[in-house]
Parts: sequence; C-alpha cells; structure tokens
Amino acid sequence: MINQLIEELERNKDLKKAKVLQSFFKTGKGEYGEGDIFLGISVPKQREISKNYIPLQLLDIQKLLESKIHEHRMCAGLILVEKYEIENKEEIVKFYLKNAKKFNNWDLVDLTAPKILGDFLLNRERKILSSLSKSKNLWERRIAIVSTYPLIKNKEFEETVKISKELLEDKEELINKAVGWMLREMGKKNERYLEYFLQENYKKMKRVTLRYSIEKFSKEKQKYYLSLV
Repeated sequence: MINQLIEELERNKDLKKAKVLQSFFKTGKGEYGEGDIFLGISVPKQREISKNYIPLQLLDIQKLLESKIHEHRMCAGLILVEKYEIENKEEIVKFYLKNAKKFNNWDLVDLTAPKILGDFLLNRERKILSSLSKSKNLWERRIAIVSTYPLIKNKEFEETVKISKELLEDKEELINKAVGWMLREMGKKNERYLEYFLQENYKKMKRVTLRYSIEKFSKEKQKYYLSLV
C-alpha cells in the first residue's frame, strides 16, 4: 500500500509549484528547511490522497517519515492524525514523539502537533511539553508551544504561559513567531490575561513575538505595546 501512495503522489506532482515551495519553505543551504525536497502538491490534495491510506501500518508510516520528500512526510502526518482519531491514542502519541524530529518543517508541525499531542494532553499530565521546549531541536520546541493550542481553545492558559516563558528568548524566528501566535490565540479567549502576560514579560520578548501576539488588539493598544520594545 505504501508503494501505491508514493506512486499516487508522483502522479500529482507539479514541478513549477515545487520550485516555488522549495523557496517559500527555506530549503537552501544553511536555512531551516535545508535539503527538503518538494513535489509541489497542495495540502488539500494531500489530504484527499491520505484519506485512502489510513490503514497503513506504523512501520510504513515510519518509512514515509524517513523520506527526504516533504509530501511523503506530510502524508505520514496527515495519516497519523486520522489514525489518532480511530486507533489507540497512546500508541499514536508515543510514535509521534519518537519521530518528532522528522516533522522538520513548520507546516508539518502545525498540522499535526495540536491534533495529536495537544489533544492527548487535554486530560493528562503535561510535563512532556517542558521537556520538548528545552530540546536543542527546533521542531521539538515548536511542537511544545503549538501543542498548547487545544488547551487554549479549552480556556486553559497555564501551559501556554509556562512554555511561552521558556521560549521567549529563543534565537529561532520560527519559535518566536509560534510563541506570538499562541499568545494571540490566548488573547482572543481572554485579552486581559494576555495583557497581564505582556506587562510582566515584554522586556524579554522579541519584537516579532510581540507583534504576532497583539495582532487582534486595537490600533491604539498595538501602538502602545510596540512602543515598549
């Protein structure tokens, strides 16, 4: 079945789009996506294809995750999200965490972490997030903060605040943006809570993090907070 999936992806590739995506996802030497290879297939099309391969065994999904081709890893992630809904959740989460470093681009993280790890932690102990936030690996750190999204939607902000503080001075822009994104989502649920966080932590925040976090504020309030850094 894995060979059928790979063949179907090959049939749907678009080399012109692939070239654009390789630039957009920073695949050049020294960039965060160095070496990533694209086929040029849209995410909606990958979702459509992936839904036909949910029965794939984890051993085959492992092979997809080890591929240098972005769409192979994306489909692996999309299939895992579907399997998480219908199979043993704990087994899927353990597999996901074991392979966390293979979700090595921001879209791979953002489309999987909230729906797998984030959902799993809604009613469970959450120490794993702090462990991930302290990782030397960029993608594990991004998984840590983005996985708090389901908690935010459930109006639980403690983990978002905790992980954000741990990552506020991170040197990677992809982490700075992700922290700002989650803070913004928190603010959409409770603006006062976000303002309290900002007043306490703005001196440590990267400007891009602050800018992302206050996007839903009034223009006047945005101007005030940006004047602080």
